[in-house]
Amino acid sequence: MSEAVAPAKDEVLRTDVLIIGAGPVGLFAAFEAGVIGLSCHIVDALEQVGGQCIELYPDKPIFDIPAVPVCTARQLIDRLMEQCKPFAPQIHLGERVMRVERIEEAHRWKVTTDRGLVFDTAAVLLSAGNGAFVPQRVGLPEAQALEGRSVHYAVRQRAMFADRRIVVAGGGDSALDWALALRDQAKRVTLVHRRNAFRAADATVQEMQRAVAAGQMDLVIGTIATLNAADGALQSIDIKTLGGDTTIEADHLVALYGLVADLGPIAGWGLDVRAGRVAVDTSYYETSVPGIFGVGDIATYPNKQKLILSGFHEASLALRKAYGYAFPDKKRVHVHSSYDAALSERILGTSVT
Repeated sequence: MSEAVAPAKDEVLRTDVLIIGAGPVGLFAAFEAGVIGLSCHIVDALEQVGGQCIELYPDKPIFDIPAVPVCTARQLIDRLMEQCKPFAPQIHLGERVMRVERIEEAHRWKVTTDRGLVFDTAAVLLSAGNGAFVPQRVGLPEAQALEGRSVHYAVRQRAMFADRRIVVAGGGDSALDWALALRDQAKRVTLVHRRNAFRAADATVQEMQRAVAAGQMDLVIGTIATLNAADGALQSIDIKTLGGDTTIEADHLVALYGLVADLGPIAGWGLDVRAGRVAVDTSYYETSVPGIFGVGDIATYPNKQKLILSGFHEASLALRKAYGYAFPDKKRVHVHSSYDAALSERILGTSVT
């Protein structure tokens, strides 16, 4: 499984199902699509796979994945990527779906992203969590001009922070994890949070407090007031604290305030949207628009449970209905995976006996 090669200009990408969202449920859906013989592409507005798992708690343990006693969110995503690799679904990152239009004569869908990708698909599977996730940005007018150079909303390349003065802003797991992870690499790390209470795991908070006490990093309780820059590069940050204003020299600000969920264009697709979720029929998790399905956190129905394992189940049933849209004249015969010679050949390179 690999990131998709950029298509030629004006090329329309034809597929059996388009999966919107590359979180754990979307990745498992790609595997299930391959199992039942559907081709698929995956689109995600984020720049990496994993959804909330990777953006919010990559190294925190997950205990409720069937047959996996414990794994981190990052390990779960890695395993799901490995699982669907034999079917080579194409992944398009940094692409937000804007329009979904019915191709009436073909009984298919034309789907267009904000960067101009166009898909021709038999079915659409929404696994976009709470919609398109975007980082909560620093609300200062000078911040935007520094984004990507001195102001960051994720850590992509740790090497760029080597021997630099880093301010990490936020009080959740991600902020504390990265402050701790960068302390040995950076020249100095300062964690800034608006109050002396944190949303991170107790063990992480205790580790951070020990690091501060040992002089391995700094902690400032306050709010960021001003970013001071020269020649397009951050120089220092003014912090408002209860004891007065203070200024911290800084080369980089890593603001980890969390993600903001937004249904965005999805809200205008004519679906039955209730309190920011898409209503589905639990027979096959199809929305009010035939051919468009909702699975995972974005879907709502009576007694909905926001669990990854629930999303896996929803995706499995949704894709079996989607098969009928992709192959309306073909009846799919169910075969248990243990006896599926074609599946065994695809995954193991040898047929079952």
